Amino acid sequence: MDVRTCEINLNHWYVVAQSIEVTNKPIEVRLWYHSIVLYRDSKGKIHGLDNRCPHRQVKLSEGKVVENSLECAYHGWQFDSKGVCTFIPYLLDNQVLPNCKISAYPVKECYGFIWIYLGSQQILGLQKIEPIRIPEWEQLNYINTISVIDCQAHFSFLIENLMDMYHGHLHNDYQAWTEAKLKTLTTDEEKVKVIYEAKSYYKIDKIWSISQLFFTQFRSLHPEPLIVTYYYPHWRSTLGEDFTLYCLFCPISLTHTKAYLVHFTSLNTFRRLHKLPRWFRQFIKDKLSGTAQSMLDGLVKQDIIMIEQEQQAYTQQVLKPTYEINPTISAVQRMIKKQVEQQE
Repeated sequence: MDVRTCEINLNHWYVVAQSIEVTNKPIEVRLWYHSIVLYRDSKGKIHGLDNRCPHRQVKLSEGKVVENSLECAYHGWQFDSKGVCTFIPYLLDNQVLPNCKISAYPVKECYGFIWIYLGSQQILGLQKIEPIRIPEWEQLNYINTISVIDCQAHFSFLIENLMDMYHGHLHNDYQAWTEAKLKTLTTDEEKVKVIYEAKSYYKIDKIWSISQLFFTQFRSLHPEPLIVTYYYPHWRSTLGEDFTLYCLFCPISLTHTKAYLVHFTSLNTFRRLHKLPRWFRQFIKDKLSGTAQSMLDGLVKQDIIMIEQEQQAYTQQVLKPTYEINPTISAVQRMIKKQVEQQE
């Protein structure tokens, strides 16, 4: 089995958009060869339907929301949240609504994102599958920054990039650590976990510590554990107790991957901050949100270039061998193949 041609295991929740992207206007999102229309009903609940009107196969995302239904822009046909046609404006008295229905997908809104499940409804119910937990999102002691990854490459190239901390050689001033050394590698049915020994540039222990993101003279190297974990299909990383990152995957096709990189900076070390009113702490969290944007976007830009070159080399020279000495990569590839086998 060639990992570069592996499909995704549909029996997982995948992120397709940020919550702030979905308003009362329908939008199109894509997930593994599916075009899906998302919309909020009159109560603000989000629904996901196959993005096509069964009448003439045009995109429902071009339409509008009418109370709790989605109306096609072309002829005004309306569909409820289950994908059933409920209204045709020019239906005659002697006609009945056609028995047409489009696919409706399970949708969750949590941690600031919209999640879609494309897999087996039976497995979803029996195994009670849930999205990966992101507890830092709601906690007032964590500042978040989000960067979007959109690369023309198979998702395996991206997760290998995220799990291989030796590629920090690429990032220069953008990375928060250096001199990574692999210490332990463990795998089980659900994850691949790797612990690297690294040196961090940042120490969030003073009120002005956040300035280290902008001024290199305030940085000082010190040892920190760097832990990266592949919770298929998503990724989590921690650098000491100060930084946590998530990469939430949205594979679009065999050669197109979108993902959301979410960076959290911890303020747990500031004990006095915890005693302040919640509204003020929320104000600080909101104001500092996006602090690491330039650093995160810089990392993403550099990684995309490398990942797309890997895909291009694979496509053009599929018979050329590659050589890898980091055992993490083979562990990740085995996990991807195993997920494919579980779905078959």
